[in-house]
Amino acid sequence: MKPLFCDGVNFDMSRRDFFGKFAMGIGGFALMNLLQKNAQGSSIVAPPIGSPFRGVLQKPHFAPKAKRIIYLFMAGGPSQHDLFDYKPLLNKMQGQDLPESVRAGQRLTGMSQHQAHYPLAGSMFKFSQYGQSRAWVSDLMPNTAKMADELCFIRSMHTEHINHDPAITFFNTGHQLPGRPSMGSWLSYGLGSLNQNLPGFVVLISKDRIDQPLYSRLWGNGFLPSIHQGVQFRGGSDPVLFLKNPDGISQQGRRNYLDRLAELNTHQSQKVGDPEIESRIAQYEMAYRMQTSVPEVMDLSGETEETYALYGSDVKKPGTFAANCLLARRLAEQDVRFIQLYHPGWDQHGALPKQIRKQCADVDQGCYALITDLKRRGLLDDTLVVWGGEFGRTNYSQGKLTIDDYGRDHHPRCFTVWMAGAGIKPGYVYGSTDELGYNIQENPVSVHDLQATILHQMGINHEALTFKHQGRYYRLTDVEGQVINAVMT
Repeated sequence: MKPLFCDGVNFDMSRRDFFGKFAMGIGGFALMNLLQKNAQGSSIVAPPIGSPFRGVLQKPHFAPKAKRIIYLFMAGGPSQHDLFDYKPLLNKMQGQDLPESVRAGQRLTGMSQHQAHYPLAGSMFKFSQYGQSRAWVSDLMPNTAKMADELCFIRSMHTEHINHDPAITFFNTGHQLPGRPSMGSWLSYGLGSLNQNLPGFVVLISKDRIDQPLYSRLWGNGFLPSIHQGVQFRGGSDPVLFLKNPDGISQQGRRNYLDRLAELNTHQSQKVGDPEIESRIAQYEMAYRMQTSVPEVMDLSGETEETYALYGSDVKKPGTFAANCLLARRLAEQDVRFIQLYHPGWDQHGALPKQIRKQCADVDQGCYALITDLKRRGLLDDTLVVWGGEFGRTNYSQGKLTIDDYGRDHHPRCFTVWMAGAGIKPGYVYGSTDELGYNIQENPVSVHDLQATILHQMGINHEALTFKHQGRYYRLTDVEGQVINAVMT
């Protein structure tokens, strides 16, 4: 397919033209715009024309519904059977073997494939219908239930991958093997940043839930210029590593050093034409600006007691999911393009009832507070919020099934995610699974379909946002993906 905008070759040509007109190159632009304020005194300053922080698209392919995305990634695979996909027949058939006609030869993980039996496990938790949408939500998520009419549940997600690393990599980069750009990097590359004083792509990880590896390549730039990689913000006094000046280095000394370094790098960039040199110049300047902008956005002292109460007691503990949700709202206010929160700990092969209670207690109020806070500030209209993991859980018990305990193995055939805001139908349920919750019954949605839909809400034709690498054009959705028009207003 012929790309609809510039590829690497054309970009090199425009670069030479650019340097012919501006001797100081990108470094000069960065210095001239350092810590600018606009006429109203806001710290949100769009990158100037010619800045590498501007996207390759002159404008979106069509009018966007979303200006920014907050992706709440529940790493480990939340159990849809215990949260959102109510199956009364599963409870009635408790303890009976999963019929082979339902499984139909599906491959299982090495953790349960050698079980002699696969006893069906209904949920221990009570389900009720909420709001005008009458969406089913379990009592594990009472706050989520209160906002059921704000959410669009997709109950027919499916994926190709049955193990965590390829499945999480697939969700974040569109391919199961490492090395591809992440979704946030694609958006940064296509649309650029909205605020030159903060990264266009920020990652927050719940600090007390690191029980499975989450590699930085999940928010990496892959083969795109490194300026488009995600920047991880950590809880505590040092949110971005190596951002502070080392001991003995003054702010003016740092400024003088960057000025001279920019001159040398610009000269080298003009000489060899390597775009990565320009990315490095821009990253140094962004780091300098972030020395002021990051402490400002991380400082929660100006929030009201009402806001603290909305997010719950954990909001004052840096690095918790609640605190990260409040930071996500603050970053959204600063027009950060893509904000991704990771909350690991959903991999419940055993002792699921005990463990999932803790997980839901971690995220339920924070999710409700985030949606409520965005809505009352007028931000939900152009902020797309996505919640979900990399796959679902089995309807049978992994290991021994007892009256008050069970576990669930990985299940890629069907699971649930929800979306809200930015032109997504509120109070809507799309897709369904069979009576035992093992297979999709109607309206299947693949990972690439979801990615195509997210890009569409940002005004991007997912087939047109491409990058030439090693002789072929790549895109987030690889060679497939259909926009889910039915979930849009």
